[in-house]
Amino acid sequence: MSKPMTKGSVLIAGLGPGHEALVTEEVRTALTQATDVVGYIPYVKRVAPRDGLTLHASDNRVEVDRATHALQMAAEGKQVVVVSSGDPGVFAMASAVFEALEAGPSSWLDLDIRVLPGITAMLAAAAAIGAPLGHDFAAINLSDNLKPWELIERRLQLVGEAGLAMAFYNPRSKSRPHQFARALEVLRDACGGDTLITFARDVTKPGQEILTVPLRDATPEMADMRTVVIVGNRDTRRVGNYVYTPRFAPGHQPG
Repeated sequence: MSKPMTKGSVLIAGLGPGHEALVTEEVRTALTQATDVVGYIPYVKRVAPRDGLTLHASDNRVEVDRATHALQMAAEGKQVVVVSSGDPGVFAMASAVFEALEAGPSSWLDLDIRVLPGITAMLAAAAAIGAPLGHDFAAINLSDNLKPWELIERRLQLVGEAGLAMAFYNPRSKSRPHQFARALEVLRDACGGDTLITFARDVTKPGQEILTVPLRDATPEMADMRTVVIVGNRDTRRVGNYVYTPRFAPGHQPG
């Protein structure tokens, strides 16, 4: 008599910004129970090999294929963990898994699919800086791989005019160095040259570097793909070595 197949699962996990102490216990437990781990090559490398675990590393631009593979293995009864850095729901694999789920067979809807949150690079950078995201803010991916640059530029303009702080992922790559220069121009126009901008490179890692300057003094070379960029609003200020954004709007009296 054959043994009944165990119901498969897909846990979509965030490995945090880099330091192992910032991986949640929930994610650590999921990895100890996984039969298979799926993810982008450098993230899969962060998972320690062990007996009974198969690691499936793939290139960065095959997110939906990767997600489909994870769901297929779960449909066979495997316990799959899909890994991302930071939080899987922030510019990472959670959306890709649900996109693959929507396109797949209806039987996949019966799988145990859960998103396990993680600490984002944005939040780790903000903590290293002080509290630059203490009031309303927006997170924007500056890569134009999945959306046109014109849309990115429009969003920068509108968010800056709205007075929100901003956190930027993927600010400047070797293939598109000119775009971040243009982004700085848009930000100076929308936010003003006095507004503080912080470059947090390799946040939580041994080579962490934090640099805060007014927008007027920011240059494109201050950012690369290992940098999270945080722009305050017009009320963001320094106190000692820290940067923070007040939790209230100017002139507003709490009710």
